[in-house]
Amino acid sequence: MLTDLNNSQNVTCWISEPSTDYPHNVTLTLSLGKKFELTYISMQFCNRLADSMAIYKSMDFARTWIPFQFYSTQCKKIFGRAPNVEISKHNEQEALCTDAHALTPMANRVAFATLEGRPSAFEFEQSPVLQDWVTATDIRIIFTRLSPDQAEIYGLTNDIGTNITDFDTIKQRYYYSMGELAVGGRCKCNGHASRCMFDKMGKYTCDCKHNTAGSDCEQCKPFHFDRPWGRATTENANSCVACNCNLHAKKCRFNMELYKLSGNRSGGVCINCRHNTAGRNCHYCKPGFYRDRTKPITHRQACKSCNCHPVGSLSRSCNQTSGQCVCKSGVSGLTCNRCAKGYQQSRSPVNPCIRKCFDDVFLRS
Repeated sequence: MLTDLNNSQNVTCWISEPSTDYPHNVTLTLSLGKKFELTYISMQFCNRLADSMAIYKSMDFARTWIPFQFYSTQCKKIFGRAPNVEISKHNEQEALCTDAHALTPMANRVAFATLEGRPSAFEFEQSPVLQDWVTATDIRIIFTRLSPDQAEIYGLTNDIGTNITDFDTIKQRYYYSMGELAVGGRCKCNGHASRCMFDKMGKYTCDCKHNTAGSDCEQCKPFHFDRPWGRATTENANSCVACNCNLHAKKCRFNMELYKLSGNRSGGVCINCRHNTAGRNCHYCKPGFYRDRTKPITHRQACKSCNCHPVGSLSRSCNQTSGQCVCKSGVSGLTCNRCAKGYQQSRSPVNPCIRKCFDDVFLRS
């Protein structure tokens, strides 16, 4: 709650400057400092209740403004809106105009419940539309008309014989005064925090849990991209999950296609695998290396160099399981470092091993 009502027995009031101009808007702006999900806005007036006023909200720190609620006994005339429009699931983000404030027995208070009359209110956790509807970083209240007779008083002064002294007296009665502006809600943390706090930079932010990050817990924290971010609900925390990189990478990214192909189980892709590993999970050895089965895949030396002989092998890669290099014709050995039986070394790098030559022996009779 944001309020200046410290003592109900000694109410302090904000008072606007009296004005003879009509129409003449008076604006109050309240900055919340971060995104909040609002449940109500309550205004207690010290003097007369404003006949026509509008509540706006901003979701981008006062850069743009969105209508939130209108009040007037003449909605069509003042705001160009039909009064008391019925809200359905097709227009749940529509700002209403109502004259209910003029009919309330609490003549000096106006309370706006952000979810009242919205069909999806009882399914709020499953309604991105209403979650967006109640989100605000700033609130603006624009007072448009104090009473229905205000225009006539200003426009017909001379016709009814009011002198300047009398008009100044009337003018002093036309001002807005407010004793309390209360805004109820909670930090917008998307269900991933139970409190807000000031960070090291002095910025008001959510104390994020479930491996989430951001001022509103609106994203997964680094290296926790194995499944897509989701808002927490009472049924599911939707915690962000760390990527499985087998301790060989410090960064990863999310791939929706892989996530769907896995049956919505895993979509993380490791970035810059180290220790001579490769693959989306750094789960196999990169070319030129093979698995050392005496060590777990998470070991820094899980991949051994093939060490294929640069002359005797066809490539620097080897079998991932056995470590056997691909040898040229007549060459053998795990790393293709010797000639096979029946072959001898030559001076050619293309055919380093050639068949041995045997002299034919003829027996003479």
